[in-house]
Amino acid sequence: MAKRVTAVARVRARAGAEERVKRACLALVAPSRGEAGCLNYDLHQSADDPALFLFYENWESREDLERHLESKHSVQFDESTAGLLAEPEEVTFWEKLG
Repeated sequence: MAKRVTAVARVRARAGAEERVKRACLALVAPSRGEAGCLNYDLHQSADDPALFLFYENWESREDLERHLESKHSVQFDESTAGLLAEPEEVTFWEKLG
């Protein structure tokens, strides 16, 4: 049986690009939630720093997550945010312990 996996993705917009990056992030939510294996796909914006966004995602398997990262909407996100991010997107993977 495949192990469930959690992904946390951190995205920081360049100064002045916050709204454009926010729209690009929001555009990922609905299609990602509709993907096979997606348990939840939640977008957050920092209450202290409007340039900082965080995706909290749970997937049935690492394979489902890998398919998501190669999906059309994920590729479009990378293209639409090119030059708008202050630093590279950071994605970490987690396994629930308890």
